[in-house]
This record gives sequence, C-alpha cells and structure tokens, in this order.
Amino acid sequence: MSDSELRVLIADDEPLAAERLQLLLAKCEGIDLVGTATDGDSTVRMAEALTPDLLLLDIAMPGLDGIGVARALALTRPSPAVIFITAFDQFAVAAFEVEAVDYLMKPVEPSRLQRALQRGRDYLERRETKPAVRPESPHLQEFWASDLTGLVRIAARDIDRVSAERDYMRLHVGRRSWLIHHSMAALEEGLDPELFVRLHRSAVVRKDFITGFTRNPSGRWIARLADGTEQPVGRLYSDRVRSIAGR
Repeated sequence: MSDSELRVLIADDEPLAAERLQLLLAKCEGIDLVGTATDGDSTVRMAEALTPDLLLLDIAMPGLDGIGVARALALTRPSPAVIFITAFDQFAVAAFEVEAVDYLMKPVEPSRLQRALQRGRDYLERRETKPAVRPESPHLQEFWASDLTGLVRIAARDIDRVSAERDYMRLHVGRRSWLIHHSMAALEEGLDPELFVRLHRSAVVRKDFITGFTRNPSGRWIARLADGTEQPVGRLYSDRVRSIAGR
C-alpha cells in the first residue's frame, strides 16, 4: 500500500463540500480520486464498481446514510477503509461500531485530512499483513477522544501511559494526549494485561514503555519511562515491579 496510490471515493451530497475535498486531495501526494457520489445508494454502487481503498464519507445524505453505507460495504471483500467527514459529532459511537478509521468535523483542516489519510494507509497495511483469521480479543482495542477538529481514534497498543484527572483519564501517546471519560478500574480491567500494568491508583503504563526501576530514599519504587519521565509506584502495586522484573 505504501508504494501505490491510495484510491479514494468521495461521498457527500453538498457540492461545495465535495469540491473542497477534491481540492484538498489534489494537494496530497499518492492519492487517486476515483469518483464522487452524492447519495448513499450511489455510493454503494460506485464503491462496488470502482473498488476504492478508502471512502471519505458524509453521514447525513439522502437515502442510505453514511453509517448505512459503511455497514453495507463491510460485507464486500475487500471492503474499503472509511473516514467519516461530517458537521455533526453525535454519530461517533455509531462510527466506532462500523470500525471507521477516523472521524473528521467540517470544515476539514488540510493537516487533519493528511493525518486521517495516513491512518487509512496504516489500517490497510495492517489488514494486508495480519493473519486471515484472528480470534476476537476480549481486551479494549481502541478509544475515541475529542480534539479541536473533531474525534480521534486511538489504538490501545499505541498508548504509552494513562493518568487519572478527576473523573477523566488522560491517554498519552508520544508528545500528545487526550482526555476520555472513563474510570481507572474499567481501564485496568479492559486493557490487555500482557501489554499494560497498573503502577499507581492513578496510573497505568505500557510495559515496554518502562525502561527500569529505582528506589527513592524512603524505599518506594520509581518506574523510569522511555520519554525520560518517572512514575512513582504505589505501595499497593509494588508486587507489579517484582512481576515485571521476574523476581
């Protein structure tokens, strides 16, 4: 996928919105715009005929809406990746259920579109290389979080650490972070224990993000993290240090 053009189909019933997307795509490298649809039913027909890699899909359209389009095309093989582009934020849960790659709010910023297209490429590459049959994981695989341009999909495996902030959890990925409304107990239960460990009542850390442990003058463990920061280990969680260190 990285060596070939990304075949994109636009579906939007607003001519000006569709035209703006076309102009933005024209400035993106490695994009082949295969067509533009103006309603849900024609989107399904065009997608089946043109087999695009990715759909830039509006939600509120005449006839079959964008969510319905995504569900219909999920039955095709190979099914296109889907990026929703909409003026409404209340469809995020439905977008999550149909495994959308991203969820952008209108008007779309060029840099935000670029990031979404890259997520589309990454998704397609992972799908090409993963085993044909994979058991369904019982653990949380992804989260939806708000940012200034809409909603962002965050893969659980990309999270470096999670810190509690009152009734919210902050997901740290590299230098960026997002707040989600979740409890620490639910996160600890939902995240894969092979990948993550709770070190404090307000902190969960990805195991391979931990580079070492030291003790402070009072004898409490401190985890050294890959970004140069440190995470105190709560007394109730000191057994996790011995478990990780194989002791």
